[in-house]
Amino acid sequence: MGSRYGGLKQMDPVGPSGETILEYSVFDAVRAGFDKVAFVIRREFERPFEEMVRERFQGRIAVECVFQELDDLPSGFTVPIGRTKPWGTTHAVLAAQAAIRTPFAVINADDFYGAESYEALARHLDAQAVADRREDLKMGLDADLDTDEDASTGECAMVGFRLRETLSESGAVARGLCRVDENGLLESIVELTAVERYGDGAKSTDRDGKVTMLTGDETVSMNMWGFTPAVFGQLRAQFEKFLETQGGDVKAECYLPNTVNALIGTGQANTRARVRVLKTGGRWFGVTYREDRAQVVEEIRRLVDGGAYPARLWA
Repeated sequence: MGSRYGGLKQMDPVGPSGETILEYSVFDAVRAGFDKVAFVIRREFERPFEEMVRERFQGRIAVECVFQELDDLPSGFTVPIGRTKPWGTTHAVLAAQAAIRTPFAVINADDFYGAESYEALARHLDAQAVADRREDLKMGLDADLDTDEDASTGECAMVGFRLRETLSESGAVARGLCRVDENGLLESIVELTAVERYGDGAKSTDRDGKVTMLTGDETVSMNMWGFTPAVFGQLRAQFEKFLETQGGDVKAECYLPNTVNALIGTGQANTRARVRVLKTGGRWFGVTYREDRAQVVEEIRRLVDGGAYPARLWA
């Protein structure tokens, strides 16, 4: 539920025939070779999602709905009095574990990432699956992917976008500022909570009022990731650490970029996570604020007119 948007923006029509951003994401994923989608939802949204799935996705891609429950916590932890909001995107991914058996992508349902991004992620995941299988055969192990928290996550991936192309004209946004090494591997992510346009670039203002000037060319994470199932053990371990330190805060959320940042563990010899940053040149846009919707409608209309998508997506 989008607090700044004022409604369930994942279900808001933006295409010329009433399509949602989420439908364009599924359409692009199918074209790129993905064969299943798991919707991580709150239980109160089950009925509208089921109606959409029956009407638009049935027969085109396997679908499963999983629920992010507030009390779905590791043993020994409880929901603090007064907490009503979910635990964040790391917890959301963990909620989907039972539905996932293969290398997989993670996206925000209200973000448009573009066909090139799905194609790049699919190529990476295919290559990673082949590499994992070869390693299993070489070591004489069972070829099933390990999900133990001490297992290697393989080489994960993140699709990176240029900061200035991800800003809203309607207000400040949160962005994960990325540092990438010369080999294209992610070194760190710093979560900036209030980023807005400033001249040809941008500026970020933290909670203490400190301003950081940005060029606009920086690489940012928009929560488009590629993982193998081995990552679940690592995510679970980091989520438990989050609960130990912030579990009593009724508003704190365990954000996936922060969790990945911890898994990278810059300077820690025992880290096993490597994250390849994929830069595709794809066009990102989304609906943080209600006022963003008109621009998204126009962007999609342009893509339809240019032949990137049919006027009726599922015709």
